[in-house]
Amino acid sequence: MEKGRIIKLIGGQYTVLLEDGNRRIAKPRGKFRHVEVSPKVGDLVVIEGETITEVKPRFNELKRPPIVNVDTAFIINAIVEPNFSFNLLDRFLVMVAYESIEPVIVVSKIDLADDDTLQSLKQTLNYYENYYDILYTSVKKASTLDVLRGRLKNRISVFAGQTGSGKSSLLNALDERLNIKTGTISKALGRGRHTTRHSELITVNGGLVADTPGFSKLDFDTIDCNHLPELYPDFFALSSHCKFRGCHHLNEPKCAVKAAVENGDIPSVRYENYKLIYEAIKSIKPLY
Repeated sequence: MEKGRIIKLIGGQYTVLLEDGNRRIAKPRGKFRHVEVSPKVGDLVVIEGETITEVKPRFNELKRPPIVNVDTAFIINAIVEPNFSFNLLDRFLVMVAYESIEPVIVVSKIDLADDDTLQSLKQTLNYYENYYDILYTSVKKASTLDVLRGRLKNRISVFAGQTGSGKSSLLNALDERLNIKTGTISKALGRGRHTTRHSELITVNGGLVADTPGFSKLDFDTIDCNHLPELYPDFFALSSHCKFRGCHHLNEPKCAVKAAVENGDIPSVRYENYKLIYEAIKSIKPLY
């Protein structure tokens, strides 16, 4: 009997990184099908021979990407090619907050943007810096990579973001031995082609990092409307000043969040994204 962590899943076969540093290909015991337990990348497991016999309890779980027990989520957003999306950023931040994962916003490809574009983005992101760590990176600027590399040690991290945002390129720059396949941006669609076909934890600078399949759609089927305001640290900080307890910051009178938006203290784009996410959740689950 040995203990380890699942670091790769392809075709029903799991690669387990054992405590002694060795790796073993294993398959789950059939009993998991009867208890609705499906081992996932990131799981701590017990194996006997080539069989996974036990999956330890998880402290969080992402559906897309399908990774569990994540410490840090690096939310990769390209400044251009494809253009930066605050809507996707806020959606990722909500999902990460729901799973109690530490978020780090990473703006990639800054070498491709002109000064005006970069400064304009930084101006809006200055607000986000009050609540989240933000890193500006380029695969061509070693100093920006050193800061990112330092955040990986002794952590299980996920690189998540829109297709074409540069996740795989950043990983290659962090460790040139990885040689992860990267893609080009489709001019017709304005976004990248999928290059990562499976979820895998890769050893980088003393930590494990997941290079995950790119995507631009996030599902909120596990989040309740009533819980959404708590997933915004800036909104939550103001909620005690709202007239009504449990304020949804939408149509309620004397709402501190809406007042902050009107005063310019909260960027309008963030509040508009909040309303879109709220409606997306409401369309899935009725509000009681």
